[in-house]
Amino acid sequence: MRFLSLCAALIGTALMLLVSAGAANAQATRTWVSGVGDDANPCSRTAPCKTFAGAISKTATGGEINCLDPGGFGAVTITKSISIICLVEAGVLVSGTNAIVVNAASAKVLLVGLDIEGMGTGLNGVNILNAGTVTIRNCSIRNFAQKGVSLTGPASTRVYIQDSQIINNAGGGFFLQGTSGAQNNAVIERTTFDLNTGTAVNIVGPANVVLSANTMAFSTTSVASSGGATVISYTNNVFRGTSAGVTSTISLQ
Repeated sequence: MRFLSLCAALIGTALMLLVSAGAANAQATRTWVSGVGDDANPCSRTAPCKTFAGAISKTATGGEINCLDPGGFGAVTITKSISIICLVEAGVLVSGTNAIVVNAASAKVLLVGLDIEGMGTGLNGVNILNAGTVTIRNCSIRNFAQKGVSLTGPASTRVYIQDSQIINNAGGGFFLQGTSGAQNNAVIERTTFDLNTGTAVNIVGPANVVLSANTMAFSTTSVASSGGATVISYTNNVFRGTSAGVTSTISLQ
């Protein structure tokens, strides 16, 4: 009897440890980062992580990362559906690398309120290799050696850029390239493109892009298109460079 009791106790202890381990490894639907956080933390509101890279591994697919306070939260590679939403200053500062890479087939990604800085040597601000949809809202993306936002993925991806600033990027502001059998698409609204070298918006087909209420200044070319791309511009856009890449202009209704 004592032997059976001891076995039962050991089995019970083992099950409790397994349950505890499972709970510890469970991913949360909402996680938090803080300028004074620690990536060893569970990324809860009371024990936040330090970086987006630390938080994303503890955030469930389709979940959300929020910022508790201002800070620099580092580069991140996104491989699943996720939202990163910050209503305080949230810096992503890099040198010699991409700031944010999205590489997740069919994923839905939302980026809100990020200050993405390349310091002149960062590669791309947001580099989209594969996704379903990527929405960039209220973000500042500036000073990258290549593109502010680049989409070259093989899958049919839709990008939304809204209420943002894309500034002083040496390879251009926004670049979108479709591939055979994969038409990529973008909608860009109320966004300022300023001082981007060469071209503010460059579209290579097959692709469809809609522009509304944007300002494009101090680039030699505001809009370029090739490869059968379609670029529709509403009349509320302001172009201070060549906009020959616009294939159709639509009056506001």
